[in-house]
Amino acid sequence: MNYLLETAVVSGRQFPLAFTAVYIVGFIAAVGIGSIAWYNSKRPPGWEDRERPDFIPDVKSDSESEKPSKS
Repeated sequence: MNYLLETAVVSGRQFPLAFTAVYIVGFIAAVGIGSIAWYNSKRPPGWEDRERPDFIPDVKSDSESEKPSKS
């Protein structure tokens, strides 16, 4: 491990900033999307009576969004 660190220091090359930015933005997006999915899922025990936060959108499932067709 020390050899790899020394090689990076001796060569003067740095890890590209673009890769770091992609990882950071991806992590933030994953946490945000995961939070929305968790809030829209069935409530865990103890959270059934809690209200949904205002900033979480209400996502309807396919069965809730389908309306009976009039024939």
